[in-house]
Amino acid sequence: MSNGRAVLTLPARPAAAERVTVAVASGEPVVRMGLRVLCEDFDVVAEASTAREAVREVLLHRPDVLVLDLADGDVVLTELRRSAPDVAVLALTSTLADDTLRAALRAGVRGYLHKDASRDEIVRGIQGVAAGEMIFSRAAADRLLALVARPLAAVSVPFPGLTGREREVLNLVAAGLSNQLIARQLRLSPKTVSNHLSAIFTKLRTGSRAEAIVLAREAGLGAMQR
Repeated sequence: MSNGRAVLTLPARPAAAERVTVAVASGEPVVRMGLRVLCEDFDVVAEASTAREAVREVLLHRPDVLVLDLADGDVVLTELRRSAPDVAVLALTSTLADDTLRAALRAGVRGYLHKDASRDEIVRGIQGVAAGEMIFSRAAADRLLALVARPLAAVSVPFPGLTGREREVLNLVAAGLSNQLIARQLRLSPKTVSNHLSAIFTKLRTGSRAEAIVLAREAGLGAMQR
């Protein structure tokens, strides 16, 4: 008791225990640089520009959190779920498509934020997933609640044989976008879009882009999603 006020002293934790270790993965050098700056309160132990690098660096350094911003992030998530399930993943995304959100959750993502999130949101996201919390942006949380609230029959999606990313590409193809515009919309390379389209045509057993568009529109695709 001092000056009439009770003073509660908590035992101090070692400084090392307070430092969250982080790996950042993005195909965009500017984004990686920005994430390193945002993570100045954490120990950034690794960074990667490709899915292969991300898996290698995470398995080598075993960070508490992987901040993931890769177009083929599903490859990373699949491998880490098997080999490093203790590493919390905070995904940064430019899309809130239902399929992408569901796929991320199934793959074990603990945090889901838009790439335009503020510094405070990203820092809070890293701290949260490192502590075992589930962190979602407001828009992602609203989308998730809407998915949960739908009747089961309404949750079914067309072309279940396609991956979430392939369905996004097909949706934009059905909306009339060129490969270049699709690449810009999804922040992919034109080559990656072309590869996705080849896989889509094979899975749908279509011989042309026009035929794939007809099938997609008949299934209700073709609306731009933001």
